[in-house]
Amino acid sequence: VQLQASGGGLVQAGGSLRLDCAASGRPFSSDAMSWFRQAPGKEREFVAGTNRISDTWYTDSVTGRFTVSRDNAKSALYLQMNGLKPDDTAVYYCASSPRIGISITDPGHYDYWGQGTQVTVSS
Repeated sequence: VQLQASGGGLVQAGGSLRLDCAASGRPFSSDAMSWFRQAPGKEREFVAGTNRISDTWYTDSVTGRFTVSRDNAKSALYLQMNGLKPDDTAVYYCASSPRIGISITDPGHYDYWGQGTQVTVSS
């Protein structure tokens, strides 16, 4: 079972990036799948997530700037990030959970994690 995140990089404030997460090793189409991030010295925090029928949730600080989506046929999760700010600088992780009735914002409810991809936004 593997989640592979990619697409991070260095971008100027106001720029855009798209993160991709490729899932393999088991079916993910029924999982809740989300993006979390962790900045230096801070706890891992929820960014955006989607359930198996593509309902979406966002943390307030990224609403209107980030868009989460999934392609179940490709076992893939995406995060389109526009209007990036220096405060968005962090390592971004994709995660999935096959559990029923989870709190989608709680990292403790996720069973599978990608390795993380660094996003750095310069001012």
